[in-house]
Amino acid sequence: MNRREFVQGIGCAALGVRAKGSGMPPKTHIVTLSFDDGFRRSFYRTAEIYEQFGLRACLNVIAMGHEAGFGPKVDGRPDPGITGSVLGSFEDWNRLKKRGHEVMAHSYNHANLTQMPLEEARADIARCAEHFERHLEGFKASRSVYNFAYNASNPDLDAYALTRFLVVRTGGRSPVNPVPRVSRPVRIGCISHGPDCCDDVVEDTLNRFLDSEGGWYVFNTHGLDGEGWGPMTSRFLTALLKRLKRLDHVEVLPAGEVVLRLPPPK
Repeated sequence: MNRREFVQGIGCAALGVRAKGSGMPPKTHIVTLSFDDGFRRSFYRTAEIYEQFGLRACLNVIAMGHEAGFGPKVDGRPDPGITGSVLGSFEDWNRLKKRGHEVMAHSYNHANLTQMPLEEARADIARCAEHFERHLEGFKASRSVYNFAYNASNPDLDAYALTRFLVVRTGGRSPVNPVPRVSRPVRIGCISHGPDCCDDVVEDTLNRFLDSEGGWYVFNTHGLDGEGWGPMTSRFLTALLKRLKRLDHVEVLPAGEVVLRLPPPK
């Protein structure tokens, strides 16, 4: 049973990116595990695991997720992937950001924007950008990532979101994207899995990616150890990051950093 409706993403490509530091070999494979929704317990645990390896977690949170009355719905029913869980507040997100993790926008109130009139959906994206700029320290939408709720978008929504944000993440047929060459607005596709544990799917798709010529692998996950839709286990995440950290041709990066570190267009 799928929670997410995926739209066509960017096709596979392989472009090498030179690692930081003179004389370093090119990093041909970039891996981004993109954690959604803002589960307080899971996000702190995710951050702790990434910190064990000197890495930055990619954490995407809902603007109104901590507010009383928040309750996203799927087909008119409470979203089973979020209902009953405790979501963090901007106090939590500012704390995690100060610890070095990337905190980005995962919608205003987790509405499926493809199910509302275009102008209303655009207003929702704008409201999200403004809310994050007010409440998340140092946040500028023009240098940040907008992660569509349910990975649901369309060309009109993508185009508008890219007038406000540097990167938009949405659903794709493949988890592999071309690696951008310059820092300009870009749409990235991802895959996800649920409602059961996603460990095996990540293992399978990532192994195939690592055996390929390269690119930018983006997998959208949520909580840890039974929390959220398609959760990952903390044991698997720890072992995975330990393995990836040892591979000379692989970088584990949050989505925004992949684009922000690049040179501007000429």
